[in-house]
Amino acid sequence: MQHPGPPQFMSVGESVQLAPRDPNPDADYSWRVRSAPVASSLELDEDTAVVQFTPDAAGRYVVELDAPDVTYTLTVRVFPGSYLPAGSVRSGASGMSGMSGYSGQSGSARPTGFSGGASGSGSGTGDAQRGRGGRPRIRLDATVEDGVVVVRADPHPNPESDTDRDDLVVEFVVDDRDEVDDAAVETDGWELRVPLSAIGDRLRVHAVALDETYSVPDTVTVEREAIADGGVAEAETDAVQADVTGHADGSGAQEASVSVSRPNDPPQWAQAVTLYEIYVRGYASDVEDADNTFEALETRLDYLESLGVDCLWLTPVLENDHAPHGYNIVDFYDVAEDLGTREDYERFVEAAHDRGMKVLFDLVLNHSARAHPFFEDAYKNPDSEYYDWYEWREDGEPGTYFDWEYIANFDHRNLDVRRYLLDAVDMWAEVVDGFRCDMAWAVPDTFWQEIRDRVKAKDPEFLLLDETIPYIADFHEGMFDMHFDTTLYFTLRQVGRGDEPAERILDAIEQRTQVGFPDHASFMLYLENHDETRYVVECGEDEALAAAGALFTLPGVPMIYGGQEIGQRGRRDALAWDHASDDVHEHYERLIEVRDETPALRYDGTFRRIDYEADSDRAVAFVRDHDDGSYLCVLNFAPGATTVDVGDLDVDATDVVSGESVAAEGGVRVDDVVVCPLA
Repeated sequence: MQHPGPPQFMSVGESVQLAPRDPNPDADYSWRVRSAPVASSLELDEDTAVVQFTPDAAGRYVVELDAPDVTYTLTVRVFPGSYLPAGSVRSGASGMSGMSGYSGQSGSARPTGFSGGASGSGSGTGDAQRGRGGRPRIRLDATVEDGVVVVRADPHPNPESDTDRDDLVVEFVVDDRDEVDDAAVETDGWELRVPLSAIGDRLRVHAVALDETYSVPDTVTVEREAIADGGVAEAETDAVQADVTGHADGSGAQEASVSVSRPNDPPQWAQAVTLYEIYVRGYASDVEDADNTFEALETRLDYLESLGVDCLWLTPVLENDHAPHGYNIVDFYDVAEDLGTREDYERFVEAAHDRGMKVLFDLVLNHSARAHPFFEDAYKNPDSEYYDWYEWREDGEPGTYFDWEYIANFDHRNLDVRRYLLDAVDMWAEVVDGFRCDMAWAVPDTFWQEIRDRVKAKDPEFLLLDETIPYIADFHEGMFDMHFDTTLYFTLRQVGRGDEPAERILDAIEQRTQVGFPDHASFMLYLENHDETRYVVECGEDEALAAAGALFTLPGVPMIYGGQEIGQRGRRDALAWDHASDDVHEHYERLIEVRDETPALRYDGTFRRIDYEADSDRAVAFVRDHDDGSYLCVLNFAPGATTVDVGDLDVDATDVVSGESVAAEGGVRVDDVVVCPLA
């Protein structure tokens, strides 16, 4: 049995689903409001294990969950409705049906009609943005100084805000799950202090920055290591206490008995990888002497290693209704028979690990296939034990999204559903290195928080990547490490078609901050995937080379969809290896190599605009900075070469991609992508 989770931050006008964690479906649970603001008359349904918490007044609530053997408390900090961030997931459709009006095909999670990534729930842009220019941002760090835990906040106003940084307010909440003497906790502005002697084995502090709306919360954790007698290490003298100094970024001396971490930072290994998506029923279909699909895929690993790929995302491998994409699942615990056995899958994963590659499992938690035996038993049968596992419409049909006819939405209010899915999560997390989370916006956010805590408790470096279109800043609140950069995807398509100038790419990068993503959030950059027309087909060959350059020079983690690197034109067709473009392949191979060798192009490299002039609005220039060096990056989406004038910027005109000089009269010459060191 587990506590219902971390403190929640929200506004009047939002609603959040609260549920017991690691539930026993046969147990009795009861919720109640223990304390609330004076103006509140909120009551919870005490006979329901999963409740929807919809506050009616601003202030601090404490709710209680009576579980079979213990009562848990949970703090919910509620701000006035005027603080509600635009695009908040809790005022939208996370984990709820009602997205009718969009149409799409089964296996695609992209609503048609979105363009540019700047419209729709979760974008957080446009006239609806609240606050003085938008959401602020916050980062928490901690040290242990002279026996006192010191948590310091680093808040920043939104780039569009006219608020001075010094005027930002920070609000801290100590995690209800930790043993802490509340009377010993002191706050002073942007700083929280608590003696080590006042905490148990762990302290988690959460905080938001406040302007006229509130930031995505951040968290910092201080933990003590267990000692031989089963207790926790204590700093017993002033001299020892003075040495107990830890920093969340790993800098400075750190006493062995105390560790400081930032759980919302992406795993270290995931900050520098190149991702590669494999569409399992097509990628290696030409291999004739393999006993199963996983064995055939294994024959491609040497090729992928030579390309420079170090993380593989496979489309779903579970038993399904035989739609080739695999997203209509009929058994969440077994591998699809047409691909091989679970043992075959695990051998493939181990073979990838032997080559230094991580493997992501495509996790589908919103729905099952209608061919799932539970749904077949429940359909038009209210007496079925599985009837309450699904959402139902008034016409007797299941809840679904985009009019998909082969899936049925789970009802996550049902503890049997949660137990079934959590057990599947536990099983597959033991095999792989991370989850690519399908249709993340369609699953309750607090369920994702539970899943994150479960997998991270066993492996802090486990990766959670969310597919959410458009992206949602709140999903970096203890849920996901990395996010599909849907805004950049749509912008690259628009630029590639010639519908927008190339400079819009820079706007797309800056939008991350404008909508409230914290600076430590990580993004997956992509041009195409199994749901999308190939970029080269929609935009052209010259444009595709420039767009590839964007993936490897802009802030984020690049993802290649299998075949993209050889000029493949079919979306889900068997790969045309015999017709691979050597030029395109060499282009990708070199871009991967350059990014691997250049810290400024990776997670720790910062991004800045520069003044430039170009012959065409289809070219764009920017700089990536790092302590190890800064680099000018130039992209050209137009056919043929163009010259870009970067003014007084002191540039070494040797392009690290081609190894050749790109000096030209009036600037630098660029065919598709150029990366030059700054002198």
